[in-house]
Amino acid sequence: MAACGMALRRVIGSVALVLLLGLTAPARAPADTNLTRYARATWASLAAMTDPHSGLPADSLGADGTTSVQTSTTNIGAYMWSTVAARQLGIVTPADAVARLSKTLGTLERMERGPSGQFYNWYDHRTGAKLTVWPPTGAALTPILSSVDNGWLATGLRIVAHSVPELSRRAGALYDRMDFGYYYRPTVNRIAFYVAPDTGESPCCYDTVVSESRIASYIGIAKGELPPKEYYGTWRSFPDTCDWSWQETRPVGTWRTYFGVNVFEGAYPYAGMRVTPSWGGSMFEALMPALFVPEERWAPHSWGINHPVTVQAQIYHGLHEADYGYWGFSPSNTPEGGYSAYGVDGVGMDPTGYPSNEDGTLVDAGFSGCPGRPPQPAPPPSAYTNGVVTPHAAFLALRYAPDAARADIDKLARDFPGLYTKWGFRDSVNVGTGRVSDAYLSLDQGMIMAALGNALGDDALRKAFSGPDLERALRPVIGVEAFGARSR
Repeated sequence: MAACGMALRRVIGSVALVLLLGLTAPARAPADTNLTRYARATWASLAAMTDPHSGLPADSLGADGTTSVQTSTTNIGAYMWSTVAARQLGIVTPADAVARLSKTLGTLERMERGPSGQFYNWYDHRTGAKLTVWPPTGAALTPILSSVDNGWLATGLRIVAHSVPELSRRAGALYDRMDFGYYYRPTVNRIAFYVAPDTGESPCCYDTVVSESRIASYIGIAKGELPPKEYYGTWRSFPDTCDWSWQETRPVGTWRTYFGVNVFEGAYPYAGMRVTPSWGGSMFEALMPALFVPEERWAPHSWGINHPVTVQAQIYHGLHEADYGYWGFSPSNTPEGGYSAYGVDGVGMDPTGYPSNEDGTLVDAGFSGCPGRPPQPAPPPSAYTNGVVTPHAAFLALRYAPDAARADIDKLARDFPGLYTKWGFRDSVNVGTGRVSDAYLSLDQGMIMAALGNALGDDALRKAFSGPDLERALRPVIGVEAFGARSR
């Protein structure tokens, strides 16, 4: 399931540094044979993990070809947009794409749903049955309706509705019935993490904007189910007062008002940059929504600055601060088994940190001027042992640092035997020991496929998702903001 709230963003201390890094404007990766090869292999993994009868992907595919029983709404959305990308790139024929997506839609049309057209989080990928027992352990599972996971399912449906004419009506009908106002909590002007209809549990709320959860806000605002001001209910960073001195770093910033909401435009100083932080400093928190929404164009004074420096922070950490020789940190498999949240601790707000390694090496920049939070010495590179790099994080960076991303991806494929296979990239690698994960994760393969579909296919997925209706509703909302200490 998706991670919790996060808030991040703001950029650079000087124009000179932007120019030095070559990040004056987002760029698209030029087509090359390696990226095309990666796209074909990544699609092969998604095809291998998809049930031929239900048209639903499994949550994971093992190196031995076995699949998990469970799937999530996010996985299903990712499979749908990946199929559209595969068609755009000529990996599957238009007829094959229609047949595959028609099967997926047929199962979705029969699956049990909760209130407001929202889907439950976990289903049996072979049948579409709602899960009440967790298949890997047999433990009882409370069915929930997740706002962010339904956001990703809705993303896949919208892309199909706008790019596959034969299925437009069916995909559009499912999309239209999904009411994201169901999650809105007006007293705090935010959306809930999830609702459990059987128990009434509904923990509140996503509280940071640099989070994958903003896709649900975008869709809800575009459909008129959430008020525009909801976008400003989340934090950019937490405030710079001692009451908030538990956060990772003392931010710099200023208060501004948008749509009647007071917003602290805070940013974290990091390696000569100013970054509006996510909760954990991971790549998918910051960049996954930008696979589908042209945030850097619609919001040039906020996302247009933050996305490039978020990528640069990941590169700096991997190549200099930790000296791994590789970069790309995001929630993924732990290569030796299990799953964990990885990130760049210095650009995350979580005081306990998303480390970039299995040994949990963290930084503490302190909170100057507040009792008990003096700055701590930075760990030396030698402290960063057993670093975990996930390829999907580098693919997310293709738009903003294409040369660096391609070099990192190619180097990972070359240096770690077994990481890149006939099914694309396994989920992660311990760059210290060379141990490679035994699995391919549906969501992470879907992010890779989306990044490649855009880079090689003329932004096909962005264009399918961000149509004129979404631009009219969303661009005036996000386009007025300036992150961090930047002035308009």
